[in-house]
Amino acid sequence: MSLAETSRDLAPSRWHALADRVLTGGTIERGEALAILESTDVELLDVLAAAWRVRHHHFGNTVQLFFLMNAKSGLCPEDCGYCSQSKVSDAEIPRYNLLSAPKLMEAAKLASEQQSKTFCIVISARGPTQREIDFVCEITPRIKQAYGLNICACLGLLTPEQATQLAAAGVDKVNHNLNTSERHYAEVCTTHTYADRVATLAACRSAGLELCSGGIMGMGETHDDLVDMALDLRALGVESIPLNFLNAIDGTPLEQVNRINARDCLRGLAMMRMVNPAAEIRIAGGREIHLGSLQPLGLYAANSMFVGDYLTTKGQLPEADYKMIAEMGFVITRGAESAEPMPAAG
Repeated sequence: MSLAETSRDLAPSRWHALADRVLTGGTIERGEALAILESTDVELLDVLAAAWRVRHHHFGNTVQLFFLMNAKSGLCPEDCGYCSQSKVSDAEIPRYNLLSAPKLMEAAKLASEQQSKTFCIVISARGPTQREIDFVCEITPRIKQAYGLNICACLGLLTPEQATQLAAAGVDKVNHNLNTSERHYAEVCTTHTYADRVATLAACRSAGLELCSGGIMGMGETHDDLVDMALDLRALGVESIPLNFLNAIDGTPLEQVNRINARDCLRGLAMMRMVNPAAEIRIAGGREIHLGSLQPLGLYAANSMFVGDYLTTKGQLPEADYKMIAEMGFVITRGAESAEPMPAAG
């Protein structure tokens, strides 16, 4: 690289001009989102600095924690290639039917103790049975009364009637990830379509539920696919966007796929922030594997993360997350109350 090329790459004005536009109510276009993903390593800190300005404008120095509970594991009839719980997976995972109410209440207590703002109830299924819907509707007000947690339900494909029932029971939001672009979707799953997922999100929006929907980086998609997904999430007005990084679990069809590095992940988070400036952007599954020692930098674009374990894989110890958050000068927020700084672990 010549000195002139290096100087050009070091110039931060390109990325901060995008941030200026977003901060004054504008949007970034498709080509600009692609440029973020294609930026050089020399530009990376400037890209993150621009994303940080947008993130700080909407969320200050706060971090929101989410806690996942796999309320029904395995036994899924779908063929999603990334998922250890799908019918095409040979991964060695726990397989069980719906957990009991006491076990869910115990998990919610742990979520509260780990300073989570939101408790995510997840079941593996194409869609919930009426019994499963009734169970979530019965347990939701009990959890909210006991621990003051927000409830996010991830139950698969939903009908408008099911979405309305969940909203009436006090569920705050529904998670249903787009996962990738419409163009790439058939490479990931064939037992349902991208349109099916969009229909579920539309049903939840009509029922008055907030939307939690994001995707997975590293499944063989192109930069165009990632940008398409981000733009679709913007068009849907999604309030919460988890960005996962493929954990290529042994026994799944994508077990040999490993096409992203930590800098790619940071660019993906920055792009998602700039396209969806006011959305809650969450660093989700695979962060420990793919971001590694660069995890703290992800919080300059994202304002949220999962704490504890994931559905069938282990996460980083909560104490390590608290230490990382505190050392960056960030604070954990659990809602409308004032956030208090987390003491560093040790």
